[in-house]
Amino acid sequence: MPVFREVLAHAAATPHRAAVRYGDTTRSYAQLARDAERARPDVKPGTLVPLPDGDPVAQLTALLAADAAGAVPLACDPSWRPEHRRALLEPLPDVVDEAGAHELAWAGFTSGSTGRPRVVVRSRSSWTGSFAATDRLTGVSADDTVLVPGALSWSLTAFAAAHALAAGATVRLTGDWLEPSLRAALPDADVVHLVPHRLAAVLDARPERLRTAVVGGAALGTALRGRAADAGVGVVSYYGATELSFVAVDPDGAGLRPFDRVEIELRAGEVWVRSPWLAHGYLGDGGPLRRDGDGWATVGDLAQPGEPLVLRGRGDGAILTGGATVVPEDVEAVLAAVPGVAGVVVLGVPHPGLGQVVAAVVQGDGVRRATLEAAARAGLAPSQRPRRWSAVDELPRTSSGKPARALVAALPTRPLR
Repeated sequence: MPVFREVLAHAAATPHRAAVRYGDTTRSYAQLARDAERARPDVKPGTLVPLPDGDPVAQLTALLAADAAGAVPLACDPSWRPEHRRALLEPLPDVVDEAGAHELAWAGFTSGSTGRPRVVVRSRSSWTGSFAATDRLTGVSADDTVLVPGALSWSLTAFAAAHALAAGATVRLTGDWLEPSLRAALPDADVVHLVPHRLAAVLDARPERLRTAVVGGAALGTALRGRAADAGVGVVSYYGATELSFVAVDPDGAGLRPFDRVEIELRAGEVWVRSPWLAHGYLGDGGPLRRDGDGWATVGDLAQPGEPLVLRGRGDGAILTGGATVVPEDVEAVLAAVPGVAGVVVLGVPHPGLGQVVAAVVQGDGVRRATLEAAARAGLAPSQRPRRWSAVDELPRTSSGKPARALVAALPTRPLR
């Protein structure tokens, strides 16, 4: 985590200010800086340091300690089984050869919502350089408590904690996305970082102090943003990716516009980005990040032509059915708006004549197939309408809160009636 220098500065200027809270644990800036200094690993600069699992304060301390040593910290998902963790770490190099030349200061796994997680590495400036623009959007200051739910292995969470520490604010950690954890931490939070499906739960808790919700991952519907406004909570939603960092932001409900110093270009419907915030690349096997010779990069996300930017999902997840191309997120957006639907994942399943057909896996008590089919007829083209419907009690999700598509495909389901 590339903010150890900032933590040292705050420790010198305001040693007793709370830097991090988790449950009943609190560490001041002086204590956090001291603990990170003591935990500094004895390794040469550029060494890849996989961080041990543990409570979020211990992991945050270890991240800062690796940064202090000039190492490249790598946070793993705490939900991984030991054998899965070993299988992902074994192919990785001990030292990131280009760490010094490119000031590489952080490594993290992609969420793995559509496949095997990959390690993304980025430079210090690709994060810290965007802090000023993030300050303007969120208004975070040293007087704030910033609620950062979820594991620090996810780039959204790690960035949120790093930005708050750089500002001298208090970071409130939960370690997971569970509603009880969120509700327990909300009363003293001024700003919260969220994934879209948790914003409703936060508003249901009626937080009195909360000023701003920073929501990453998808554009929000007007109804949810309106609920937030009625509760006195400003919403800053944004689109980005682990590999691209911030791409576009919507601070007022007018739609996604390019983030500070970001250029966006559509090529055959695919989003290409040029900015100072791009990741350096991958360790080990490659992933969806592609670059051209002029500094532009893409991860294959699709968008509609025109402004503001309207995302249509990932191109490599498209369903090819009878000569038509169906983007799962287009279908999910229509079905997710049906009352009672708590989550939906749309997949392509093999078909002997059409190649694939659209299938929907739905989570939601009391949701009837006839209601969903009516919504599909009203809002979707014939090729987009699911031909197969199934139900689950709970959709599996990654640590970032996204549906784990690879797991959904193999999940035992029951017919939706």
